[in-house]
Amino acid sequence: MRAPTWKADLAVDCRCTLGEGPQWDVASQRLYWCDILEKQLHWLSPSTGEKGYYQLDHRVSLATPLEEGGLLLVGENRLSRFDPGSGSVETFCDFEADNPITRSNDARVDRHGSLWLSSMGKAAEKGAGSLYRLHRGQLTLLRSHLTIPNAICFSENGEFAWFTDTATGVVMRWALDSDGWPTGEPLPWADFSSAPGNPDGAVVDSEGCLWLALWGAGQVVRLDHDGQIIARVELPVSQSSCPAFAGPDLTTLYITTAQEGFSAAQLAQEPTAGSLYAVDTGIAGLAELPLRLA
Repeated sequence: MRAPTWKADLAVDCRCTLGEGPQWDVASQRLYWCDILEKQLHWLSPSTGEKGYYQLDHRVSLATPLEEGGLLLVGENRLSRFDPGSGSVETFCDFEADNPITRSNDARVDRHGSLWLSSMGKAAEKGAGSLYRLHRGQLTLLRSHLTIPNAICFSENGEFAWFTDTATGVVMRWALDSDGWPTGEPLPWADFSSAPGNPDGAVVDSEGCLWLALWGAGQVVRLDHDGQIIARVELPVSQSSCPAFAGPDLTTLYITTAQEGFSAAQLAQEPTAGSLYAVDTGIAGLAELPLRLA
């Protein structure tokens, strides 16, 4: 049976250089996402259509809601508390501050209210990246020698984590213990090494399926529990980077995109590359937890 296919529509014509890290904030009913290379944090209120962005002083790849209120910014050399009302930024801790080669990349809060976050080389240097867990304010290295860590997401019951090193084309699944720490070695789960596009950001829905952006292919694919494609979302731009469910009922899938590395000819072919896209599939997302720092 052929997998159902949806078409994503333009939601915000923001044309980010590198759009990434879409994250729904229940408290403010805002969707946040980042333009990493332009040091911007964008936001959208779906119910009103209001939108805007904050200009930051460093590269940030995720803004995630805090249990105490406000957001935590995952940045190229530090993690910071951010108050969207005042725009104030307060450093929480360093993040690879002694390594000028790297910046932050993919990140997501797990089912225990802890943050998994990653780093990568600013020029995608081979093996320069790492994967961490911020649990109750303590940062722990989980894995190193990665090139472009991505697709961090979690099963609803907290039994598994997924991630990929985009350069390998393989999505890995990692068993977790009752406190959310990985056990044993991660195992290959879905192989895109011979498929069009490269695995990028991912999110899990309320039915336990994983939605994975395929950078370069202009698609987000829905994978079942065995890692098989069961549905697709097609975009009119090629560099789809990360999906997230948002809105009051979590049934709208928003997708960030990028125009990083595009020539003038490519931009002419894809004038809205880097913008935010959306599709309503009728499938609800999985409500994510706010981050606990203590």
